[in-house]
Amino acid sequence: MSDDWDFSGLTALYVNCTLKRSPEPSHTQGLIDASSAIMFKHGVTVEEIRAVDLDIATGVYPDMREHGWERDAWVDVTPQLLAADILVIAGPIWLGDNSSVTKRVIERIYSLSGQLNDKGQYLFYGRVAGCLITGNEDGIKHCAQNILYSLQHVGYTIPPNADAGWIGEAGPGPSYLDPGSGGPENDFTNRNTTFMTWNLMHLAQLLKDAGGVPAYGNQRSEWNAGARFDYENPEYRS
Repeated sequence: MSDDWDFSGLTALYVNCTLKRSPEPSHTQGLIDASSAIMFKHGVTVEEIRAVDLDIATGVYPDMREHGWERDAWVDVTPQLLAADILVIAGPIWLGDNSSVTKRVIERIYSLSGQLNDKGQYLFYGRVAGCLITGNEDGIKHCAQNILYSLQHVGYTIPPNADAGWIGEAGPGPSYLDPGSGGPENDFTNRNTTFMTWNLMHLAQLLKDAGGVPAYGNQRSEWNAGARFDYENPEYRS
């Protein structure tokens, strides 16, 4: 039974990458709400940010104020990001691709990828990630593969079925929350959103209970110190 599952030790961060500033309604927020409601029900501490509301600078450094920008709200987002066991990047499709806001958020996450955790691994080891995509044009899988590849590349663990979305009928038409769209009632979207949410919670709990990803064979600090974890250069084999 679902009531048997308690994930009260976990924290999740949803980043809404809509192009619409608050308080304008966001279709992406509708899908976030469907996912986060499950997490709330099972004790996860959920935080949400709408990235476009924040003055997040463009760039690939942790603090762009050190690189010519007067302001950079990403500095304030970073503690929330690092406190989260679960990250969900959610955003719309435009011209068959992720929104410009989604791209900026991914770039700023990448700006932290060179940092290490206290085990000498890359900073995001031991955390899990997924994504939600909305829109009224094709491209859910294309957008999801870009986000999920990027997040695993910087160290996040991606569970099975870690993406979900809704695009409606191909071509111009109603968006997720528009009256008569059928979005909130769509069984395919609801199933995938539910599976993604549960898999994020399950895997995050497994990693937390295990103390993260085992710290052998993947420690950047040890590699830099000369460890090679059984790697043998073919040129030097006898």
